[in-house]
Amino acid sequence: MKKIDVTLKNVQDVYDGPEGVLWELIMGEQIHVGGFKSSMELATRAGIKPNMRGIDLCSALGAGCRFLVKNFKVNMVGLDATRTMLNKAVQRAKAEGFSNRIAFRQGDVTEIPFPDSNFDFVWGEDAWCYVTDKERLLAEAARVLKPGGTLAFTDWIEGPNGLSEPDAERINRFMKFPYMESQQGYEKLIAEYDLSIVESTDLTPEFADYVQFYIKMLTDQLTFDALRIIGDNMEMFQAMGGEMMFMGEKARAGEMGRGRFIARK
Repeated sequence: MKKIDVTLKNVQDVYDGPEGVLWELIMGEQIHVGGFKSSMELATRAGIKPNMRGIDLCSALGAGCRFLVKNFKVNMVGLDATRTMLNKAVQRAKAEGFSNRIAFRQGDVTEIPFPDSNFDFVWGEDAWCYVTDKERLLAEAARVLKPGGTLAFTDWIEGPNGLSEPDAERINRFMKFPYMESQQGYEKLIAEYDLSIVESTDLTPEFADYVQFYIKMLTDQLTFDALRIIGDNMEMFQAMGGEMMFMGEKARAGEMGRGRFIARK
């Protein structure tokens, strides 16, 4: 575990500002690796069924909630700490006619503002890497799950070969992560709160391909759009490209990547 001094305020500044818009441009509205395909696989493997009630922790633009309502006929709560993301999420849910199926709340995912045993499933997609106290996050997720409920999430993780301290510092500071948990670290946290692991899958091998894909889109198609978002700052654009290339190298070396986790209470 290689923590740095990134705070919730730093993350809020990203997603309240142009960087958040840039990540949406690169990764789509869902802002996670694999988009629709990844979400469908996670929901199917987790056994999400119609009329379940779920909560998306770090729900961002609300695309995860809308995906689940559209494709699995569930009811959702989205919890996020960033006001800009929440405002957009509310607007987009309303525009698609889902205001009666999705409620959004501003709050800290380490202090979920709901009583015990309230949800059939807890959901997260590539967002808990932004959370400093992942132990508290998992404790809260377990608390609000009903008995028999499901925890289902993906996240960026430190890969099986691990990162050096300087490389972890570089990546986490660029991405505004306080730290990335490892696959084994998440397994340990899940087990601590009486959740039975159904699946723990290392997705690191495919992660590097996605990073390369995002770089190619930025350099071959979306350069004009990306520059507009960051004030036509070519120096910043090139620096960001360099950091993404560095992450791709580390992913190919098995030092950073992504995991999928499913557990039952």
